[in-house]
Amino acid sequence: MKNANKYTRNFFVPPACGSSWMNKTHIDKPPVWCSVDLRDGNQALITPMSLEQKLEFFKFLVKLGFKEIEIGFPASSETEYTFLRKLIDDKLIPDDVTIQVLTQSREHIIRKTFDALDGVKSAIVHLYNSTSIAQREQVFKKDKDEIIKIAVDGAKLFNKFAAEKKGNFRFEYSPESFTGTEMDYALEICNEVLDVWQPAPDKKVIINLPATVEVSMPHVYANQIEYISNNIKYRENVIISLHPHNDRGCAVAATEMGLLAGGDRVEGTLFGNGERTGNADIITLALNMYAQGIDPMLHLENIPEISEMYEKLTDMRIYDRHPYVGKLVYAAFSGSHQDAIAKGMQWHSEGKSDHWTVPYLPIDPKDIGREYEKDVIRINSQSGKGGIGYILEQNYGYSLPPKMREEFGYHVKNISDNLHRELMPGELFELFVDKYVNRTEALDVPDFHIKRNGIITASVLVKYKENEFDATGTGNGRLDAVSHGIRTVTDLDYRIQHYHEHALSQGSDSIAAAYVAIGTEDGKTIWGCGTDSDIINASVKALVSAINIMVSGR
Repeated sequence: MKNANKYTRNFFVPPACGSSWMNKTHIDKPPVWCSVDLRDGNQALITPMSLEQKLEFFKFLVKLGFKEIEIGFPASSETEYTFLRKLIDDKLIPDDVTIQVLTQSREHIIRKTFDALDGVKSAIVHLYNSTSIAQREQVFKKDKDEIIKIAVDGAKLFNKFAAEKKGNFRFEYSPESFTGTEMDYALEICNEVLDVWQPAPDKKVIINLPATVEVSMPHVYANQIEYISNNIKYRENVIISLHPHNDRGCAVAATEMGLLAGGDRVEGTLFGNGERTGNADIITLALNMYAQGIDPMLHLENIPEISEMYEKLTDMRIYDRHPYVGKLVYAAFSGSHQDAIAKGMQWHSEGKSDHWTVPYLPIDPKDIGREYEKDVIRINSQSGKGGIGYILEQNYGYSLPPKMREEFGYHVKNISDNLHRELMPGELFELFVDKYVNRTEALDVPDFHIKRNGIITASVLVKYKENEFDATGTGNGRLDAVSHGIRTVTDLDYRIQHYHEHALSQGSDSIAAAYVAIGTEDGKTIWGCGTDSDIINASVKALVSAINIMVSGR
């Protein structure tokens, strides 16, 4: 591409980079989750949420288990202010939930923010100012000391106004555009703010380190987090919070690495909604932990409900391949994938493992409210016998013999290919019944009787090509005797090659399914299926179906 040399690396590597976090292989406990859907997420919507929508969203976030929820910027608009007051005045904030509000480091904004919080049971007040070189030079036109003064003055005002208001307040500071700030300077400004606030065990301070614009690979962000975590003052009373954005598509990776590097807390949104390419996706982060045996301490058991609520309130749409939650993420169209999944599901259903290891499925879809029948095996021209057999067995109880399953698989693939679309389970079942089950168009055996006098004899009523015959046949089994009777009165030449049967349902009125393969004189194998409440009747119907397919050629 042209003009690549106009860009450079606008981030800063810490002066001392130990990177000890790289030796860790997993996150062993969930962070403190803070949803910023009602602030970061809301300000990124084409049409911001109304007061009623924000109230509904807040209640839903509480239901999902969030204990810290940033609800907005109360000094920025009447809607934001009114929303905060309604939560407080109507006592809508549960005792175990802390709301968070944002304010710039400007006296009149800080004053209005604390006015809006008067009487709150528990709130985090979040102070921020930009610290990056680009912001200092281009936006504020101030030097480092002047930017530090903005932060320190704001921190002092927090102490002043918090003392004047009723409520339990905790403080948070963000050096906005942290990743574009020299690391030693970011550390200095955070320490200056902490000196004003004096963190203590009963008054911990949150230092939030945002990748306001993602400008580096995720391991660089983690090294920056580790540097601050290892060098910041009052560390035992400081909560290191992460707030990555997704400009490079790495917000989830940056967050996970940041947690390994010393992060204690994550600010993010459901499904990653946020400005530009979005914020860190808390749903993905939480389910990544869940997939490795860590309870994320959020209630994500009903992802369809969460997705529906999110789309309703934000008017955003979740991509079909969104990790864990997209409509197609558990859908296997590939034949080899379907076969592996079907065998893995069978293996697990037999209790052969205490842990989930089904191929191609990192978590059990049922754990988050998805259904195997609708979500896992999907049928199109790329599908194989394993997936098709799985659908018929799981949805309709038909356990096809392997060779029959393979033959039907090719039939289905051709149909889907010609239609240029996916086939639904109901359509698949209709194709199966139409092709194989209880066919009588050329040949029918409406009645037969079996006798055993040393040998097995069958008296068979045969209808063939508009003619009716009474036939007698013998054989080493009931089906063989009926088959012999058919051949004695027709010109049909075949032999029975395979037979398989099973019950479709349980109980006194259970239905049996039988499968018969016949071999023709030219070496072809043809399958048929029969169903009936009586297994021998089902077997004869399966034989008759196979013969009709042989006669018709389809």
